[in-house]
This record gives sequence, C-alpha cells and structure tokens, in this order.
Amino acid sequence: MSIQYQDYAFVRNKLLKKEEIAFLDVREEDPHAQEHPLFAANFPLSRLEVDALAKLPRKDVPIVTLDDGEGSAMLAAQRLSSLGYSNVSALAGGVTAWKSEGGEVFKDVNVPSKSFGEFVESKRHTPSLSAQEVKQLIDDKADIVVVDVRRFDEYHTMSIPTGVSVPGAELVLRLPELAPNPNTQIIVNCAGRTRSIIGTQSLINAGIPNKVSALRNGTIGWTLAGQTLDQGQSRKFTAVNADTKKEAALRSRNVADQAGVKRASMADLQSWQSQVGRTTYFFDTRTPEEYEAGHLPGFRSVPGGQLVQETEMVSPVRGARIVLADPDSVRANMPASWLAQMAWDVYVLDDIKASDLTEKGVWSPPIPTMPTTQTVDALTASGWLKNDSGTIAIDLSTHANYVKGHIPGSWFALRSEFIEALGKLPKADRYLITSTTGELAVFAAQEIQTLTSSEVVVLIGGNQSWVDAGLALEKGATHLASLPRDRYKRPYEGTSVNPAAMQSYLDWEYGLVEQLGKDGTHHFWVL
Repeated sequence: MSIQYQDYAFVRNKLLKKEEIAFLDVREEDPHAQEHPLFAANFPLSRLEVDALAKLPRKDVPIVTLDDGEGSAMLAAQRLSSLGYSNVSALAGGVTAWKSEGGEVFKDVNVPSKSFGEFVESKRHTPSLSAQEVKQLIDDKADIVVVDVRRFDEYHTMSIPTGVSVPGAELVLRLPELAPNPNTQIIVNCAGRTRSIIGTQSLINAGIPNKVSALRNGTIGWTLAGQTLDQGQSRKFTAVNADTKKEAALRSRNVADQAGVKRASMADLQSWQSQVGRTTYFFDTRTPEEYEAGHLPGFRSVPGGQLVQETEMVSPVRGARIVLADPDSVRANMPASWLAQMAWDVYVLDDIKASDLTEKGVWSPPIPTMPTTQTVDALTASGWLKNDSGTIAIDLSTHANYVKGHIPGSWFALRSEFIEALGKLPKADRYLITSTTGELAVFAAQEIQTLTSSEVVVLIGGNQSWVDAGLALEKGATHLASLPRDRYKRPYEGTSVNPAAMQSYLDWEYGLVEQLGKDGTHHFWVL
C-alpha cells in the first residue's frame, strides 16, 4: 500500500491551529525518551494493534508516524492503514529532519505534562519547602500532614516518613478529613516535581484554608539531602462524609468554571459515542476500585492525577475532546481544570446517577479482528517444553511483566527487534510465542513466521492461561534475546538510583519552561 510522507511544517501547522493530529513516535520507549518532539506520543510499533482502537478511536484522524530513520514509521503507517485508518502518513526524515527544520526536541517521558507543571510553577510561584525543612517539621512533631500524590504502588515502594497516600485527583475531596484543623500545614510530595506542584496548586486553587507547600523535588530531593525514605508503607486516605463531599464538589466546580471546563449531559454522551468526525476520549477518573464496582459503558479507568501526569499515554490525539466522569464530580472537575489549562477541549459529565453505572469489572481494550494462526493450549505446551528439546518459548510481554513472571525457560524478545533477537535465541524446531494475555503474540506470529523456517505456534491466552492451568512461573531477567528498550528507566523509580542521575533529572525539569518557549506549539495557560 502507498503511504505518503508529511513534513515538519504540516505537523507544526496542525498543532498551532489546535487541529486534531495523532503524532506518533513508534519507537520503543527508551529511544523515544532520548529525544522527541513535544507532542509526539510514544506509540510503539511492537504494540500497535493492541493499542490502536482504544487510543485512536476515529479512523480518519490525521496520523503522522515518527522514527529516527530505522524504517519503523513507514511500517507502522502501513499497519495502521491495514487496520482501516484512512489518513496515515510518515514524517519524512524522522527526528533528524525535525531538528534540522528547527524543531525543538525533548528528553524523558510524559513531557507535555511535566513541562506544564514547570510552567504552572513559573507563573504561580507555587510554594515549596526543602527536604531539610520538611524533615525538621517532622522531627519537631509539628502539626503537619504529608500527602503523597503518586499512584499507591509508587508510594508503597518508597515514601516520606509519616506520608499518607492520596493520589492527586483525590486531594480536594479527601484532605478536609485528613486535616480538619485549618491550622494544620499540608506538605504535598511526589517523586520529583510535577505532581507535587499540581497537587499543591490544586489545593490552593480550590481555596483549602490550610497552608500548603510542595516538597521541593520530592523523594529525589529527600534522597539527595541524605535523608532516609520509608519503604512498604500502606497508609491511605479514608472515606469522607456527605458534608465533606458537598463542600469539595462546590470548590472543585468553582475551579473548573474558572478554567473554562465545559459541561456535558448524558444526551451529549450518546451523541459523542457514535460521532465519527471527532475524536473523543471517555475517562472515569475515580479510583480503580470504584470503577470496577460500577461505571458508565464506554468509559476507561484513568485516575485523574495520573491522567494529568500522563495525558498523552491514553489520549495521543492532540486536539481531541476529553470527557471525564465522576458521580461525586470532584475527581472529574479538578483534573479537567488542569486539562483545560493544557489546552485540551475538556468536558465534565454532570448528573450521573448510580443507575447509570451499569458496567462492572476492569476495562478491556477493544482489539481488532485477530489473524488466524496456529495455536496450542497451556497443558500441551507444558508437555512440549518438558519433553521436547526442540521447542523454545519466546515471550513478547513488556520487560517489566516478563521479570514479574514468565514461563520457565522462556526468552524475552521485543517484537520490534525480532530479527536481531533471532540471532541470540537457541536454534529450535518450534517457537512457542506468548505474551501476557496472548493477543500480542497472535498479531506477531505471522511476521515471525516469515523470519524463520521453524514452526511458530501461539500459546492460547498467553501467560495468563499458563497460570490459570495451575502451572508455575519463574521470575527475573533470566533469558534476554532483546535489551529492555521498551521501558525507559525513570531517574526517580525504585530505591537504588544514582544520585547523579537524580540531579541531572532535576536540572532537566528546571529547563523545561525555556524549551516550551522555543517550541511554541503548546498553548498552555495558567489560572
């Protein structure tokens, strides 16, 4: 199929006009994080089929794929076209051409959100305290509450002593009962800077009476100050009463109105869910547990704090409409206020009734029709691996999931680099292809078969079916045919991070506002 090329001017013009465009960096996350344009969302070629329908709901949206000359952009464009996307092109010359035309490039991940956080602080001078100052307050047993606005799993890994897990969108709802005394000082922390800035400013914008400050540089700053973090903590926010909910709803609605957040009804929802000429994302911004207990049909679970932090990961079409739902309204209104300032066309769905929440369980992404391929069940595959030395299992899961648990003896390989991986794999008569839940393996099987004369068979249901059959997994990075380039190691993750890398990360964040000015396509503004 014939795919056209587009250039820097085409993409920049779309961004400047706030028109819809899916500018997709189809490289793995690590090379993406080394340098990419501001609004180039990471959309790895290796996961393209399993991500496409959820993240690109409009089949005629303008799509421009990006690589750095490896050929992945054209291959991704062809695969998207084969899935029915009708307006797909590749950026001529990739990242190198973008830079040669004067385009700004950024490091790291979630750059639109992180640069926006720095932009907010530069405009509002969000108050903050150093790690040393916060430790002194804790040591003095001052009247303070430390709230950690990251995901709970991040908090559980490492946290500020005495800190309580209150993910960002929950703050305005939960804080009044965590700190009922208006004289209690509130300290907001994340791992670095962005979420603590946004969390602190959320409380200030909502008019919370307490004095609020961000922990400057988060857990990174705490570590660089030579101070010890807690590990394995499980302190969480608690349920709130009806009066607290009512007051929080009024506060958050006022902030949303000031930010120009638009309102939507159930009638609008029905129209937009069937609309073909506009990209619309539907997100439920409550906790995953609330979502699973009952949610609106067609809505994806994206807790509001993470949505502000990782917007492009779930909504890569810049210029799209975003609709947020929370029956209590607070967890929708507060994130919506930030998305509006990030120049998204954002709506909050009003008057949601309990009877409207008719779907239960976890969100399941829509998957294209899967190709026909040779398959095998888990018990038969187990017999092959035990009794047939000519069978080798290859796991296409993310490296993180592979490390958590994989079929004993299986090899990790990146689909996008499978030709190189073949050179490291043991010779085999049969390759058993698997992935976390199996869909990715099905989509990859045919292309893998074209690269080898060995028989290629897919494990039905992937590693999950192996577990369901009562078979054991092994853990760790035991057999790597590919480097783990699908995951960029954040300088703030884990408990053993190089201090130089942490300081370099902070220095990078401080420079983001200047980079925004050079780029000029963001349309950010601040209340």
